[in-house]
Amino acid sequence: MALNDLEKLNDTKLLVFSGSTLTMGGMLTGTLIIAASIILSKIVGRGLKGLRERSSQKSTAALYLLEKLSTYGLVILGVISGLTTAGLNLSSIAVFAGAIGIGIGLGLQGVVKEFVSGLFLIFDRMVSVGDYVELESGVRGAIMEIGPRATRLRTNDNVNIIVPNSTFIQDPVTNWTLKGDTRRIHIPFKVAYGADRGKVRDAVLEAARASPFTLAETEARKSQVWLVGFGENGLSFELVVWPTRAAVKRPAGMHAAYTWLIADALDAAGIEIPFPQTDIRLRSVFGEEGEAAMEHLGWARPKTRREAAKPITSAQTAAPAPNDAAEELLSPQTDPTDPDNEPEDVADRKS
Repeated sequence: MALNDLEKLNDTKLLVFSGSTLTMGGMLTGTLIIAASIILSKIVGRGLKGLRERSSQKSTAALYLLEKLSTYGLVILGVISGLTTAGLNLSSIAVFAGAIGIGIGLGLQGVVKEFVSGLFLIFDRMVSVGDYVELESGVRGAIMEIGPRATRLRTNDNVNIIVPNSTFIQDPVTNWTLKGDTRRIHIPFKVAYGADRGKVRDAVLEAARASPFTLAETEARKSQVWLVGFGENGLSFELVVWPTRAAVKRPAGMHAAYTWLIADALDAAGIEIPFPQTDIRLRSVFGEEGEAAMEHLGWARPKTRREAAKPITSAQTAAPAPNDAAEELLSPQTDPTDPDNEPEDVADRKS
């Protein structure tokens, strides 16, 4: 009797519509299948995530794509199998199309939009897990996870920021580590007028090249010092350098580190760093008599820059300091956008 009662309970009809009959036994079996698929997807996802965290940087994006495809695919297959086992005829899914459309129209547009945007991010690979990005709002961080609704960024201060997936589709995004292992950066600095430009260049370049976060130089990537302008208080220079990938992901710290190195190099070379100052000439107020009185009191008029300038020797004119900016413009091999200059991992990523 107990077996007959169990069979009757299993065959008990719960719902009949559009040629589909849902029974108690089918519902229980379908629910178990769906639950098992969700559990299995989590196990597989954790296993692939652990493998991704232990893998090299080159295979991170591919493993993340495999992780998402596996987890999403297992859940989708489990849901389809569970509904079929429960007795639902999926060919009659059009019956629910109206209800689903109404639900989306009432409040699910945002959810669907973010989910589809997440799929585009995973397959498009313009931004991938591990990339260091900067949003239009100024937020910067490394992509740690691309979820079904949002992407998680982690800043260098270990702050996790949740960004909607659609932001990466609709708004401009700067990817600091896309299609290459580094980026060229410019570190501005100033020295006082009268400083030896060649000495400034040599001192700063020596410090930059000795830094552990500066890449070894090649024909396409050289550390350089540019004279970029004449300021009110001194000569304006820029250190142009190619840092390591790890340094690129820490732009604020990288800028501060190079600035410190420049300051140490200038101090060691005895090169003066200018500071704001204003010279007041009282001659324009009191005339020549006022200037004579100042000289009588021992307050000599300061020399102009032309008067204070040191005479240029023949040795200085014979061997001028190299102009790195001019060499940059004249040499076609230094164009970092040339596909022939991209590293091997870039070619593999494109293919």
